[in-house]
Amino acid sequence: MRTIFVNRYFHPDQSATSRMVSALAFGLARQGGKVTVLASRTLHDDAGATLAGRETCSGVEVVRLPTSRFGRGSLPGRAADYLSFHLSAFTWLSRNIRRGDVVVVCTDPPLISLACALPIWLRGGRMVNWVMDLFPETAIELGLLRTAPILGRFAAWLRDRSITHSRLTICPTERMADYLVARGLPGKRIRVLHHWSDAAEIHPVAKEDNPLRAAWGYAGKFVVGYSGNFGRAHEFETLIEAATLLKEHPNVRFLMVGGGHKLQSVMEAVRARGLANVEFKPLQPARQLSESLGVPDLHVVSLLPCLEHCIIPSKFYGILAAGKPTLFIGDPRGSVAAVVAAERCGVNIEIGDAETLAGTISDLAADPERVAAMGATARAVLEADYAYDRALTTWSTLLAEIAEKEPVPAGTIMLEHRPS
Repeated sequence: MRTIFVNRYFHPDQSATSRMVSALAFGLARQGGKVTVLASRTLHDDAGATLAGRETCSGVEVVRLPTSRFGRGSLPGRAADYLSFHLSAFTWLSRNIRRGDVVVVCTDPPLISLACALPIWLRGGRMVNWVMDLFPETAIELGLLRTAPILGRFAAWLRDRSITHSRLTICPTERMADYLVARGLPGKRIRVLHHWSDAAEIHPVAKEDNPLRAAWGYAGKFVVGYSGNFGRAHEFETLIEAATLLKEHPNVRFLMVGGGHKLQSVMEAVRARGLANVEFKPLQPARQLSESLGVPDLHVVSLLPCLEHCIIPSKFYGILAAGKPTLFIGDPRGSVAAVVAAERCGVNIEIGDAETLAGTISDLAADPERVAAMGATARAVLEADYAYDRALTTWSTLLAEIAEKEPVPAGTIMLEHRPS
């Protein structure tokens, strides 16, 4: 059995999808599996980087495909990068898939399953859709296809066909799976497997033992942190308004770590308000992830409510691993909010309620024992429900089951009966 992953980014890239795919690919290789990854030759935050076209990394065969290099600065350039990866992946799969290969197709770039489905089908492979972000729904909800609604509906129809003809579709949340079933897709071919974090890679670091916290000057302060992608899917206005309300608080500081589409607008809003209590830092090296996530006392996760069925903020699992409470800003009925409320590992705040947010931060700053208890609970939740080792075992068993099933003859269309 050979498992092939298709995702635009792979180790050493540190984007969310890359970290998930890399961890799973390396784990399967350690178990003795034959694993190949198709990726691009660039990094998500450095379009000018040129990685090796082919290499073996920790037992994984990595094939890096040639693509355009316009980067993330503009939507047309990004679309060109997407299309070039589609074409390269189609070409490689058409030439290299072997009968019985299990091909796990991810969602970066968007709709890549459309390019992969035909060569996998023709060469007798078995396709698994790993839907980390749901497209085109994400683009539609963000208004990016406002001028082309027919294109959005057509893309969704094509995506649904690729799911119908795949062996299995993996969703990270029940909300996403329910949405796809409601669209008429076969429920028995859709399964929920939650994201995870590696409890060994990211671990709690005591404040007094954290060199970054000392180096960044946060001794004696209560730090509210945001770490990761400043993307279109996230909301920052509520947090900025709360920082404004707390700008005179002597002990509360806000730390923003990362980059992305909304970073400049967030920085401009902070400058315009003269918020000396907010500081920005770039993403830290992977080897310092425990220390970086360990600096804040409380971590912010946000998601626009309209995207609850499309996206899960994967940073949430790293926060759990770091043993830190989550301050979720978004739909109180959402996927992250449900875990936070049920497990009492943080606090949920609705978008726009800056006064409640500021009051909550002030109260927590004055109650270190409560913060510590929520952090300990967070780590326990990670180890019980979202640990990497458990996820690896589940994935390994699932892929083996798919490989052992009777192969579909090349050129045979798989149809699922659905009652009218």
